[in-house]
Amino acid sequence: MELVFATNNRHKLEELQELLGSEIKLLSLGDIGCYEDIPETQPTLEGNARQKSFFVYEKYGYNCFADDTGLEIEALDGEPGVYSARYAGDARDSDANMKKVLEKLVKINSREARFRTVISLILNGEETQFEGIVEGAILTEKKGNSGFGYDPVFQPKGYTQSFAEMSLEQKNKISHRGRAVEKLVNFLKSGVKN
Repeated sequence: MELVFATNNRHKLEELQELLGSEIKLLSLGDIGCYEDIPETQPTLEGNARQKSFFVYEKYGYNCFADDTGLEIEALDGEPGVYSARYAGDARDSDANMKKVLEKLVKINSREARFRTVISLILNGEETQFEGIVEGAILTEKKGNSGFGYDPVFQPKGYTQSFAEMSLEQKNKISHRGRAVEKLVNFLKSGVKN
């Protein structure tokens, strides 16, 4: 089965291809000639994922899935949430985003947080959504050099390492995206729609 993953983020693409294995051939936006900015104007992760997947399906005619992920910090009333990628501005600067989070939490002891991914899958015009969540906490400083985004400041519950200190394989086993993709893969393998 061929599926388009609606992203320009090569890190996400690599992570997901690793998770999908050979069961499903993953096509990137570049593979289908989509080089435009896909709108992400919804106020929720669910809405953004839906907006992106329907955009590709309706404009390019491919079965598609899109995801949106947010870091939700309890003490910041769920911030940065849907604005995670642009938390410190439109430049999508991970270091600036992490710096802003750490500065906001500098005098706060409660550092509980969670990563949440929502995947919107469009098969033949019908949408199904999948959610993956990993609970954890925000560290007081960056640790590790792997991963991307907020990985250096996020420590999943039950672990002593940040996501950025884990191998891709370790992270995929427990990550929010990994959990959402596992539900997606199980759904596709069950043959419900294909």
